[in-house]
Amino acid sequence: MSTYELSRASYDLSKRYLAGGVASSLRAAMKPVPLFAESAQGAIVRDVDGNEYVDYLLAYGPLILGHAYGPVNEKVYAAMQCGITFGLQHKGEIELAKLLTEVLPCADKAVLSGSGTEAVMLALRLARAYTGRSKIIRFHGHYHGWSDSIYTSFPSADMPSASASASAEREHAVPPGTAGQSELSLRDVILLPWNDAAALEAALDEHEGEIAAVISEPVMCNSGCILPRPGYLELMREATASRGIVLILDEVITGFRLGLGGAHGRFGIKPDLVTVGKAMGGGFAVSGVAGRAELMALIENGTVSHLGTLNGNCVATAAALATIGELAKDDGAAYVKMEKNASKLTVGLRELLGKHGIRGVINGIGPVFHFMFTEQSVVEDFASFNLRDSAKYALFAERMLDAGVLVRTNGLWYVSAAHGDAEIEATLRAADRVLGGLQ
Repeated sequence: MSTYELSRASYDLSKRYLAGGVASSLRAAMKPVPLFAESAQGAIVRDVDGNEYVDYLLAYGPLILGHAYGPVNEKVYAAMQCGITFGLQHKGEIELAKLLTEVLPCADKAVLSGSGTEAVMLALRLARAYTGRSKIIRFHGHYHGWSDSIYTSFPSADMPSASASASAEREHAVPPGTAGQSELSLRDVILLPWNDAAALEAALDEHEGEIAAVISEPVMCNSGCILPRPGYLELMREATASRGIVLILDEVITGFRLGLGGAHGRFGIKPDLVTVGKAMGGGFAVSGVAGRAELMALIENGTVSHLGTLNGNCVATAAALATIGELAKDDGAAYVKMEKNASKLTVGLRELLGKHGIRGVINGIGPVFHFMFTEQSVVEDFASFNLRDSAKYALFAERMLDAGVLVRTNGLWYVSAAHGDAEIEATLRAADRVLGGLQ
C-alpha cells in the first residue's frame, strides 16, 4: 500500500500560494491526491514519498522518448551555453523549420510557437485571412486548446466543463468550455458529430461561402482514440478543397507519435495546414504550424501577425531537433519498438478484461490508446464514448497508482520509447490485481 503523506502536505502548501494547488486544472483530478514528483528516468517516475510508478501519463503526451532522455538533454544543455533566447534569429530556427518541411508531407513552410493552443490560434487566423470568411467547423469530443475562440464543452473525467449561460444558449448551440469565456467567442463555430459524413456534407452545403476552415484531429485521441471511418478523411479533404475551405488537421497529439509524417502522412491525407506540438519537443515547450506556401505567405507579407516572445527559442529548437533526430534513427526503430510494446500491452489488458469478466473496450493506434469500461462492444463515435463508466475507470486509475502504475484519469495511455518488456509485464501484473478487485 503506497502512502502519499508528502504529496498531501505539498498539495496543502501549494494551495496557499498557487491557485487551486496545481499549475494545470487537469492535474487536480488525480486521486487520492495530485502527486508531487521528485525525479524521473526513462519510463519510471518517483514521487516525493519515494513511490515509483511505471508512467503512461508521460506529462500528458510530450515524453515520447521517456523522462530525462540523455541525448536530448545534452543537445539542450549545449544550446543553453550559447544563450537560452535572444529575441533575434538563430540557426536552430532555420534547421527546425527546414526539418519540418522535409518530414511533414503537407509542409511547404513552417512557423514556430510555444504550445498547441497557440498553434491552433494561428492556424485559424490564417484560414480566416486566406478565405475572407469567418465560420469554423469543429467536432464533438475533439480538443484544440483552451483559447476562447475554439474551446467548447469537453466532458472528461479530468477536464470539468462549464455550463453555458442562458444568454449564450439563446445565441448559439455551442457551449463554452469554461466559465469566463465571452458569450460571443464561439458564435462562428459550427459543432458537428465526427465520423458522420452526411452531417459534414450537410453543414458544408448549408453554410456555403461562409466557412473558413474545418479543423479536426485525424484520430479522435482525446475521446476514445477513435479512428476515422474508411473514406471519411478523404471525403473531408475533397469536400473542403472543392469549396475553397482550409482543412486543418490538429496533430498536436498524433504528430511525431504515429510516425515522422504524423497521422496525415500515415493516412495519406494532405491538409492545407497542420498543427504539431507535444511529442515534437520531447518534453520541452514547442509547437508549430506547417502547410501550404499560399497560406504561409500571409505571415510573410504581414497580413497575419505571428507573435510570441519565446517563439523559436534556442532551448525549444534544440530539443525538437534532437527529439526528431532520435525518432528518425535506424529507420524509425523507436516507432517499431513503441508499437510492438503498445500492442503487447493492449492485448494483455484485453485478455485480463476477459479473465475477470469485465466489459471494456481498448481503442488504439501506434503508441497511444484509450482504455474504457463500457457495455458497448465497439466505440466508434463520441456518443458511444460518452456511455463509458468513467467513475469505474477513475477508481481503476486510483488503484493502479497504488499498484505502481501511473495512468491518466480519463483513460488515455501513452507508450514511450523508454517502455520495455519489464515495464509492460509489471503493468499487466498490476492490472491483473486491480481488475480482480473491481468485480
